[in-house]
Amino acid sequence: MKKNDNPDFTFNKEAEIKKNKNYIEYEKKIDIQNVYWGTQTQKSLDNFRIGSEKMPVEFIKAYSHIKKAAAIANFKLGLIDKFKCKCISDVCDDIASGKLNDNFPLSVWQTGSGTQTNMNLNEVISIIVNSKEGKNILHPNDDVNKSQSSNDTFPTAMHIAAVLEIEDHLILKLEHLIKTFKKLEKENAGIIKSGRTHLQDATPILFSQEISGWRSSLERDKQLINSSLKYLKEIALGGTAVGTGVNSPKFFDKIVAQELSKLTGKTFVPSKNKFHSLTSKDEIVFTHSALKALACDLFKIANDIRWLSSGPRCGIGEITIPANEPGSSIMPGKVNPTQCEAVCMTSIQVMANDTAVGFAAAQGNFELNVCMPVIIYNFLQSVRLLTDSIDSFDRNCCTGIKANKEKMNSNLHNSLMLVTCLSPYIGYDNAATTAKTAFNEGISLRAACIKLGFLSGERFDEVFKPEEMV
Repeated sequence: MKKNDNPDFTFNKEAEIKKNKNYIEYEKKIDIQNVYWGTQTQKSLDNFRIGSEKMPVEFIKAYSHIKKAAAIANFKLGLIDKFKCKCISDVCDDIASGKLNDNFPLSVWQTGSGTQTNMNLNEVISIIVNSKEGKNILHPNDDVNKSQSSNDTFPTAMHIAAVLEIEDHLILKLEHLIKTFKKLEKENAGIIKSGRTHLQDATPILFSQEISGWRSSLERDKQLINSSLKYLKEIALGGTAVGTGVNSPKFFDKIVAQELSKLTGKTFVPSKNKFHSLTSKDEIVFTHSALKALACDLFKIANDIRWLSSGPRCGIGEITIPANEPGSSIMPGKVNPTQCEAVCMTSIQVMANDTAVGFAAAQGNFELNVCMPVIIYNFLQSVRLLTDSIDSFDRNCCTGIKANKEKMNSNLHNSLMLVTCLSPYIGYDNAATTAKTAFNEGISLRAACIKLGFLSGERFDEVFKPEEMV
């Protein structure tokens, strides 16, 4: 396709190089002849040379759904003709498919309303159509952005991207890890091991019960995340600049919500109060807090697994995990819990992102939040990190967990906290004395109890049954 030479819709490479020498650096990275954006996009590139973080492709995909749905709504309301609607829709399909990803290069660190990203889409869509037709069919503002504002499309795209990435990716991987733990529960039924609290020996527990705690935590996290999504399915579109809906026709918001639901397979509805939707990001904060809860549980589970697999001779060593790669560049044969460490790091990042999302959401000054790009960047990064790390943790670690039954049995019967089952017979204080005597003298609980005269050997054997403590 040849780009249209109209300066309103295209970027003049030669003129821009003369005007801004810094553009030469950018030209080395991307051949301007293979991309389709206009002056507003280029000005944003020039004015916001900050960091390397770009607007996420998942977000651009969500934005393309809005542009297509808006075009269909504008056609149904008689505001654009069928040909324009089809042209916009076709390009939006290509954007959604990822074919045009190179055309969306803008930094996260731009205007807080995301106006430049909105215009990036408007320009790319119009320029591609005009280039293909050989004449100015579409105007980026008058046609592609008709009945819309950056102030209502950007928060709508945030909600759409969040819902799609969570429901279509994160939840699926989370469900698979839950299934893995269910399988491990069945495989390890009946194995008794020492429980631990405060990193100290505690009363016995079934290994399957310990795993069930991991599984149940993830199931609750899934419930928390899913329960929050209904609020994200309310969208701001139709509020335009400040929530009043100026320049947006009656029923536009309802038709767009219906079309978005068809395009995505999710049920989106117009927000009941557009003034709220433009300035408040509480729905995003709420959902991200549920993501943080998942990160906290994953951190705990990963830590449990690496503690239990520590050793092989000088640690707890009650389970083994897959040896995926050499663990050390200097110590041969070392196996490290690398998948657990990756989960811990991604979880830490999600927890940190939650702070950024919260601070940014507090910047809803008057009728508009002006930190939206950083909110959605961090939100989508959290979803992506959780999705990928859960998948990797599941495939490369959890599915290969094996119980070391001999070690579990040895630790169990060496645990002084088995003395707890004697409390009903000799009392708490005597039981504590028995445990301390056994530890200090290096003898068994049975020998200590007999020595102290609390129970006879026969009576001890009658009441001392660790398997009944679970």
